[in-house]
Amino acid sequence: MSNPYTKLPTTEPLLKPSLPWRCTSAVIMGVTGAISRCFYYGFNNMEVIGLEKFKETLDRRKDPESRERGLITVSNHVSVQFTNHKIAYADTQFSRILSSFFTFGQVLPTHRHAYSEYGGLFQPTFTQAIRLLSSQPFSADHLDAPLSGKLSRKASMKLRSPDIKDPFSSGELTYSTTGSDVFPAPAAYINRKHSWVHIFPEGRVHQHPNKSLRYFKWGVSRLILESEPMPEIVPIFIDGNQDIMHESRTFPRFIPRVGKNVRIAFGESIDGEKIFGDLRLQWQRLVRLQKEALIKKGLDAHMEMGELTEGLKEAPEAVALRKEVTRRVRMEVLKVRKSLGYPDEDPKQGLVETWIEEGRSDGKKKKDGSWVGET
Repeated sequence: MSNPYTKLPTTEPLLKPSLPWRCTSAVIMGVTGAISRCFYYGFNNMEVIGLEKFKETLDRRKDPESRERGLITVSNHVSVQFTNHKIAYADTQFSRILSSFFTFGQVLPTHRHAYSEYGGLFQPTFTQAIRLLSSQPFSADHLDAPLSGKLSRKASMKLRSPDIKDPFSSGELTYSTTGSDVFPAPAAYINRKHSWVHIFPEGRVHQHPNKSLRYFKWGVSRLILESEPMPEIVPIFIDGNQDIMHESRTFPRFIPRVGKNVRIAFGESIDGEKIFGDLRLQWQRLVRLQKEALIKKGLDAHMEMGELTEGLKEAPEAVALRKEVTRRVRMEVLKVRKSLGYPDEDPKQGLVETWIEEGRSDGKKKKDGSWVGET
């Protein structure tokens, strides 16, 4: 498939982040992984299904130069403890140290629409995620540009990035999610091309007695429709973490419970062109039509990857495509769930209308017996 987006070359794209940043990130990722492994295998009954094939997928991707497409892993979200690049919340108030911890841990900050005016489907982090799954070149000046009219270049005046010392001279290496924060722009580096991004499309912790899934939010559809080329997709189903950190747990809530049965099942890599190819073709047609419309009006038709016109954001056909992509992604995760012996769920579980009746998430038990956390 042809790439309908315009890629504007940078003058001197950087190969990788600074050595201190890489060392700090490696230590945080390594220590976190080691502690998690010790906890799961040392204090719980752990079973991982399909791990060998997934490791083969990762082994093929070790050399950035040999990567030909990005990797998306998508799973249910049953607990606050889970770890690549991940998409997580930025609207929770973290200290400077904790914020840096998540940044070095390669977590991409997002805002939830229910808690922040900066939330939604078109926030800057999705631009970064789409570019991570794709490859350079990108426009250098764009990486520092906010997506919303509410944001301004004053973002560079509040330094929170642990990687950038002078935001005025290194603006292309940062981006802002609110106009007052600054984060490293991971897609700015050449060796981050065709990266691995993990996403929890349920958007919050969901613990159901029948292990059914909440409706999926549409962010994952942008990653699939707009990344070039079509990323590799691996669905995952997680079961048991909800018993380690259940939303109903009492004091001490911060201490995870032990002696639980935990299963993590990695599904087969999805044939993306077979499952989503028709939808991507429709999306690319919409992009071309939008560019033609801009040209007819005498407007600039350049469209950088991860940026959308208002027409591509809100057009009914674009909305319908996102809904269908999200539905198909959810079905792939349900297939992995079924492979663990769980029966088919009620189709209404996948509809947002079903969950509207439950009201806002507040960490309390819902009418269907499920628990929905705030995070």
